[in-house]
Amino acid sequence: MVATARMTTGRRVGTVAIAILAAGQLLLFPITSPIGPRAVRAAADIVRILIGPADSLDPARQGDIGSAAISAQLFETLTAIDGALQTRPALAASWEFRDSGRTVVFHLRPDQAFSDGSPLTAADVVRSWFRIIDPAHPSPLVSLMGDVDGALAYAHGDSADPGSVGLSADGNDVTVRLNRPATDFPTIVSSPTFAVVPAGIDRTPSTLQAGHGFVGSGGYVLSSDGPAKTTLTANDHYWAGPPAIPTVELVHDIGGRSDVAAFEDGDVDIADVAPFDATWLAYDPTLGPELRRTDGLSLQYYGFDTSRPPFDDVRVRQAFARAVDWRRLIALASTGTGIPATGMVPPGIPGRTATDFLPPHDPDGARGLLAAAGYPGGSGFPTTTLLGGGIEDRAFAAELRRELGVTVQVEIQGDGFFDRLTDDPPDMFSMGWIADYPGPNDFLGILLGSGASNNYGRWSSAPFDGAIGEALTASDPGTVRAAFDRAEGIVRDEVPAIPLTYDVDWSLARTGLLGAYTNGLGIIRMAGLAWRR
Repeated sequence: MVATARMTTGRRVGTVAIAILAAGQLLLFPITSPIGPRAVRAAADIVRILIGPADSLDPARQGDIGSAAISAQLFETLTAIDGALQTRPALAASWEFRDSGRTVVFHLRPDQAFSDGSPLTAADVVRSWFRIIDPAHPSPLVSLMGDVDGALAYAHGDSADPGSVGLSADGNDVTVRLNRPATDFPTIVSSPTFAVVPAGIDRTPSTLQAGHGFVGSGGYVLSSDGPAKTTLTANDHYWAGPPAIPTVELVHDIGGRSDVAAFEDGDVDIADVAPFDATWLAYDPTLGPELRRTDGLSLQYYGFDTSRPPFDDVRVRQAFARAVDWRRLIALASTGTGIPATGMVPPGIPGRTATDFLPPHDPDGARGLLAAAGYPGGSGFPTTTLLGGGIEDRAFAAELRRELGVTVQVEIQGDGFFDRLTDDPPDMFSMGWIADYPGPNDFLGILLGSGASNNYGRWSSAPFDGAIGEALTASDPGTVRAAFDRAEGIVRDEVPAIPLTYDVDWSLARTGLLGAYTNGLGIIRMAGLAWRR
């Protein structure tokens, strides 16, 4: 979903506690570990979650997981993803495809309202989605609108006519004209980017702050916000009914304590924990039953700036990829945070292949490729900047020095990472990506497609784009998988990116808290939480 620098791991990793949405009902699943006296919270009407503050609460303006994890509680989407990664109704009661899959009509639930009681209609959906493609301020995730007829042309300023965009509203129906058969579009719009916001958000942006007339469409409304804590209160007008937990406190500051200490002290009920801590927490008689592991639908990868030398030469990229034994490097550098990757698409994504797309380890061949590119033995190769910060980055640099005779300088940058990628791109960068929706294209076309807003390496490949187009147009699962496999093979061979790891997340969740389980998308659905009474 959201790209992030490797070093900003505090915002990157999020515990997910999500209720399954089935036929419009919230289904809560209990934690079955034994309950102890310390685990019972006296105030059963509140849940405290350790999470970083949001950079923005505006769904159309955010591109990071930390912001999305909070805004998703305040603004609802037409569909939602359940614990089995199936697409379920949310604001939309149902949907249907027409014109051989080139048109999808969402039927909204009747008599819906925003949190202030004002009507929520199909027109609000269309207006909210137009904010994603606003030519003056397109969303960082505008590529998610790529299937909508005319949407990207409008966002890029190639068309100034809103009527050229395939979005229209009629009462409680939202009609979307697509530029290809796209049966995955209902899944795509489950992303928080597509959340429905009130009209006043543009007239008075301060309404996104507590105390300024906040109006939302999600399970909760913003009651207070500050650097240490954000308080959410139940939305009485929520489509599924008021959430079982009246108050959720999002704790941002724990006074310098560790996440584990804050959980042990009873100050938070859900907290991410470091992989190192997970190694001993699993054997703790009290905390062990409350430890949760999630194989995240996420990827860590290296990207190259392919728009200029030396990495505009595919031979150089291939040399860097083949010089390193990636499985060995990741195994030696890993602290339990990830599983060595075999391709761009992580396990758990429906339709993912089992084929291994990792570049082959071939140091001799790598040296030959670098020599063919004009840098025999690394002679004359410019010093390369890798914007990163992970443990494996320095090991990677050492391997390249030993095998290819090139120098890679690892640079760490916190704030302004994405501005740096846009305005002053490094030669290489280390990036993390969490799924917007559970589909292979979210890790392929969205990240590497020609002109995609998240294609920070500026790579372009007509064969790759063609394979993605075929995968997204086909209806036969075998054809879809074969096309995505072809796209991944092109990534392996042309190396615009090198997949590194799939994330493993660890968290503590209080015994007795129903619905506190994860599905890998990195966002808690807090409306599905409840305390066992």
